[in-house]
Amino acid sequence: MRSRYTAYVRQQIDYLLETHDPDTRAQVDREATARWAREAQWTGLTVLDVVAGAEGDEEGEVDFEASWSAAGQNHTHRERSRFRKVEGRWFFVGGSVPKRNPTRVEPKPKPNEPCSCGSGKKYKRCHGQNAGG
Repeated sequence: MRSRYTAYVRQQIDYLLETHDPDTRAQVDREATARWAREAQWTGLTVLDVVAGAEGDEEGEVDFEASWSAAGQNHTHRERSRFRKVEGRWFFVGGSVPKRNPTRVEPKPKPNEPCSCGSGKKYKRCHGQNAGG
């Protein structure tokens, strides 16, 4: 998880794609991911919880908050990411965003903006599909 955050900070898009699950890697929008990494000023990563993911495990989860600013606005994204090990190497499988309090602290992403989860998809095709407002 930390290495993927660092890859966003350093705009290492190849690494982000290489560490994305091979079964879903083709679905990642490389250009949108690169644009998000480039336009964001990354300000911090806080790991809130880790479930499994040790050397002997085949799967793991990381609950985290990533902070960044863009266009003069501060943002925070919280996600529980799932990882799996393939031939001894960890890959990002996907993530889920916990339900939020209906009071919105940060502005809602526009439908065509990259989703804040880092999938590389547009918000409307990722977490915006079932977002309630």
